[in-house]
This record gives sequence, structure tokens and C-alpha cells, in this order.
Amino acid sequence: MKLLIVRHADPDYSIDSLTPTGWQEAALLADRLSRLDVTAFYVSPLGRAKDTASLTLQKMGRTATECPWLREFDAPIRKPNKPDADSVTWDWMPADWTAEPRFFDRHAWFDPAVMQAGGVAEKYKAVIDGLDALLAAHGYPRQGEFYRAERPNTDTVVLFCHFGVECVLLSRLLNVSPMILWHGTCAAPSSVTTLVTEERREGQAYFRMGAFGDTSHLYAGGREPSFAARFCEMYSLTDQRH
Repeated sequence: MKLLIVRHADPDYSIDSLTPTGWQEAALLADRLSRLDVTAFYVSPLGRAKDTASLTLQKMGRTATECPWLREFDAPIRKPNKPDADSVTWDWMPADWTAEPRFFDRHAWFDPAVMQAGGVAEKYKAVIDGLDALLAAHGYPRQGEFYRAERPNTDTVVLFCHFGVECVLLSRLLNVSPMILWHGTCAAPSSVTTLVTEERREGQAYFRMGAFGDTSHLYAGGREPSFAARFCEMYSLTDQRH
């Protein structure tokens, strides 16, 4: 089985849709995905993901199943340095999150008080339960730390979602803490992450990531990836977001 996780194209958060650049990225993405034999499409309920998916679905004459658990991971927390304002769970300064050893532990990253107060563990469970139910429906129920190949297949399944929740999905598939993925990876708008099952022992499958955040469709169309996913390369570069 092949699983494609697609981040929405360049967003206009003010209207929960896409910028003009984002629509161009979504069109190039549609050119790429429409060449594939896709078994099923799933999409976040948020507008920027649905709009990104719309061009691919229109081009292929297909529809997508809307999944609430694919929305952006929204478990707001109150960080120690900002006790009076909600903050995004998955956006920390390096010196702050790396100072907590539990953040590196996939079994304990949600145990610190700041995470418990935000109900992070419960929201994380809702996402991974949704993912596991979807994979079970496609023939791969979860069994301990891997997946049982109950109905092994070569189907291709596409998920249109968001960077934060993409890292949550990957943390489940790869058995790592999402904190490492949130802060150590960067999936540009409209990028495609590809995982394929390996069944080296009959009945036992593991999802192996062959590509993360691939934007080759943008370069093929003469475009570079949007900067929306990144922060400044050097602090002195004032034209890049800090």
C-alpha cells in the first residue's frame, strides 16, 4: 500500500483558502497526482486543504472523504514564557523544547504539565485513532508497533491536510515523537510525502518513508516552493519571517 500525505498549497489564513500562488501550486500538484491510479482520497475539513484538493479531484472526476481528524492539529497550550496567551502546540523555540527530555520520548512527550493542561494527549489520540481506522479499512489494522497485512494490496491512498497534523500522522507510522518531526522537518506548501508498506515477513507490514515534502511538481512547472513553511535562515535576514 502506498500512502501520500499532501500539505495544502500556499495559504491565505485570513480566509482559510489559498493565495494566488497557492492556486498555481495546486494546479501543478493536480497535474502530478492525476497521473496516478489513486484508490481513495481523504481531506481535512479546513478550506485551504479542501481548495488544494479540489483541482486534483476536478481533474480526475473524483471526490474525497472529509475526515475531521485531518484538520490542523489544534491543541492550544500556555507556554511558560507566554502564560497569558494560547500558543500552538507544535511551535517552540529550540532552547525551550530541547530542554525537556520527555519531548524526545514518543511515550512521554505529552506528559509535561504544559501539554497536560492543553489536553494534548487526548487530541493526539483522536488523530492517530482516525489514521488507524482508515488504514484498517484499507486492509492494514494496527498490531502493536506495526500493522498487520490483513488484506495486503498495492493501493494508493492520498490525504490532503496540514503540516502540524502531517507530523502527527508520521509520528504514529514511524513510532517517533512528533516533537522531533515538528521541529526537525519542513514540508513546503503543496509538498507530497510518500510512504510505502514493506511486508518482509508475511502478514507484518511497516510503513517506510520514501520521500518527505517532495516539491518536484513545482520545479517541473518552473516554480520554487513557497517560503510559508519556513523561518529565517539567519537571524540577521530581516526579509524572512522570525
